[in-house]
Amino acid sequence: MELIKRLLTGDRRAIARLITIIENDGAKAQEALAALYPHTGRAHIVGVTGSPGTGKSTLVNELAKVYRQRDRTVGDQTSLGIIAVDPTSPFSGGALLGDRIRMRDLSGDAGIFIRSMATRGSLGGLARATADAVKVLDAAGYQTIFVETVGAGQSEVDIARAAHTTIVIEAPGMGDEIQAFKAGITEIADIFVVNKADREGADRTVMALQMILDLDHSSHLSSQSPGWRPPICKTIALHGEGIGAVVEAIAEHAAHLRESGNLQRRERERIERELRSIITQEMARNFFEGLDEARFDSLVDNIIRRKLDPYSAAVLLLKG
Repeated sequence: MELIKRLLTGDRRAIARLITIIENDGAKAQEALAALYPHTGRAHIVGVTGSPGTGKSTLVNELAKVYRQRDRTVGDQTSLGIIAVDPTSPFSGGALLGDRIRMRDLSGDAGIFIRSMATRGSLGGLARATADAVKVLDAAGYQTIFVETVGAGQSEVDIARAAHTTIVIEAPGMGDEIQAFKAGITEIADIFVVNKADREGADRTVMALQMILDLDHSSHLSSQSPGWRPPICKTIALHGEGIGAVVEAIAEHAAHLRESGNLQRRERERIERELRSIITQEMARNFFEGLDEARFDSLVDNIIRRKLDPYSAAVLLLKG
C-alpha cells in the first residue's frame, strides 16, 4: 500500500489521509492498521484532561513549545504529535474543532503534527478513532503524542486507558476544590496541574489535591502507577509560566514506568481493553446487520404498550 510507505517516511499528507480513512472506518482502515501495527509501540502517550475552561488547549500549546525549544537547544529533533478531541453537536453532527484554532501558532513547526477529531457521539472524552490515530502517529515516528480530551468532567476516564501518562488539570474558582473530593477523574491522574494559578483560590485547590493524595494515596490513587505519588504543578499557561515543571514531571513519570515495570503492565491492560472493545463493536455490528427490522419494530410497539419490558425484549432479540 503506497500510502503506508509514504507514512513510514514521515509524509504529512499520508498521515492526514490515513487518519481520515480510519475516522471513516471500513475494511480499508483495518487493512492499513494491520500493516502499521508492527511499527507502533515506540511513542510515549500523554493524555491531558480536565473540566471545560481549565485551559487544556493552552497548556498543550505551551508544553509543545517547551519540548521543541529544548530539542533545538540540544540539537535533537524529537517530533510531537497532538490529537485534540472536540465535541460533536448532537443536533447537526458538526464540530467546531476549536483546538486547531487555539494551537495555530504551532502550525509552522514541521516537527509538530496537529489533528483535531470530533467525538461523533462517543462518550468518555475521546473519539472512537482516537486510539487508532495515535497508532498512525506512533508508526510515523512521533516520539511524544499528546491527546487532549473533550473535557467531560468526572466521567472522562477513557484517556487513562489510552495514555501512558495522564495529566489532570484543575483551575481555581470553578468548584474544583469540591470536585477534588469526588471519585472519578482525579483518580486517574499521574500528574495534577493547577492552571490559572494567578487566580484567587489557587492555593486552596492545591491544598485540596494534597489532602486527597494524603488520605487515599495508598489505595486507588496509586493504582495507575504503584509507587508513584502524583506531583502537583502550578501553571499560568496563558503566560507560559510553570510549564517547565510539567515537562520534567512527564519525564520523571515516564522513567518511573520503565524502571518499575508498570509500563509493560499498563500496555497489557490497554491491549486487553482494546481487544474487548473491538470484539464488542464487531458483535454489535454483526447483530444489527442481521436484525429482523419488522420483529424489532413489533417489540418496540409492545414496549410502548407496556406489554413487554426492554430487558426482556433484548433477550428475545439476542436469542434470535
